[in-house]
Amino acid sequence: MTLTGVPTGTEYVRRQNTGLVLRSLRSHGPATRTELARRTGLAKATVGTIVAELEAARAVTQDATVSSGRGRPGRPVTLTGESILGLGLEVNVDYVAAVALDLAGKVRVVETRPVATAGTPPSTAELISMATDIRTTLMREGHTVVGATVAVPGLVAHDNRTVSWAPNLGWDGRHLAEELEEAFGGGCPTTIDNDANCAALAEAAHGVTTDVSHSLYITGTIGIGAGIVQDGRLIRGGAGFAGEVGHMPIGNPKRVCGCGRKGCWEASVGLRAMLNAVDMEEENTPLQTATTVANRAARDAGMRDALAALGHDLGTGLATLAAVLDPAAIVLGGYFVPLGAYIVPAAGEVLAERLPSASIHLPQIRLSSLGIHAAALGAAEDALADVYAGTLAL
Repeated sequence: MTLTGVPTGTEYVRRQNTGLVLRSLRSHGPATRTELARRTGLAKATVGTIVAELEAARAVTQDATVSSGRGRPGRPVTLTGESILGLGLEVNVDYVAAVALDLAGKVRVVETRPVATAGTPPSTAELISMATDIRTTLMREGHTVVGATVAVPGLVAHDNRTVSWAPNLGWDGRHLAEELEEAFGGGCPTTIDNDANCAALAEAAHGVTTDVSHSLYITGTIGIGAGIVQDGRLIRGGAGFAGEVGHMPIGNPKRVCGCGRKGCWEASVGLRAMLNAVDMEEENTPLQTATTVANRAARDAGMRDALAALGHDLGTGLATLAAVLDPAAIVLGGYFVPLGAYIVPAAGEVLAERLPSASIHLPQIRLSSLGIHAAALGAAEDALADVYAGTLAL
């Protein structure tokens, strides 16, 4: 398979049409060429040419002939794309993670590695080591990694290649995409995105918000960020920084945040705030830590009270966000998931009390179903986006 550059003229149109066929197969499942022509509005001859090219690239297969009872029988085309992968990566304060996703949306690789010393922000060396190991293995097995996207807990510049500001990582103006592309030997285009944005996309495509058109995702790590999805697309804001909700000044005014300010929301509801409230130490990953806390809370009334108080602070922020954004559903990810039984009831009560429109519409609070790999999964989806958009030829 050959990946080619920026298209022009008829080549551009051909790629756009190819992307349209791929999106149809991904969203609506297998179809004959006639059905694909009807779905996409393309001429049947055009669809036939595209299907032949995609079959040669091992992106689709054609099944046995079936009859619909009218006209000539057709051969259903199925999106497989097992050898065409997007690599999603996440770097966070206490772990790095990776997901490889094939063109049909099937997860091929999942991996998480804790940082060398728990509580110490990861270096790019740890991320690069994991990324290059996985990519090398995939290529050795005959796969093509068409691109990589890295999810980071911070602000990403408009170039989608530079980490502008990630206070919990201690990064400022880091050219992360360039570092990874160098490590890949120039053979894997790499972009950067915010971790909450990536996780929100993953939930909309694979998780608990596939049934709604507008959702709000809240990360549950040391930092607190939000991803906002409307009709399958991210709401990014004027500078691309929408969702930095962890730094809303609605937390305890005496608590110092990782950004250096006092009173940020994440200083009251982030992972370390939770651990301070229950007087426990952090473990390898946020989920492992929260699972241990949940096990102890099951038999410790004082710990349950502390978690309920945290849920109250969480609900205050959710009510503020819901009043502005009016989401159909709010998804809690990360460490919030194992502790859902102890924090969601309190958060829900505050949301119902504080949201002015609660009597008309009260957003559902849902727990993520994707675990610690939500951001990496969304990043993998993003890494395949150019293929589906028709801007990257197979």
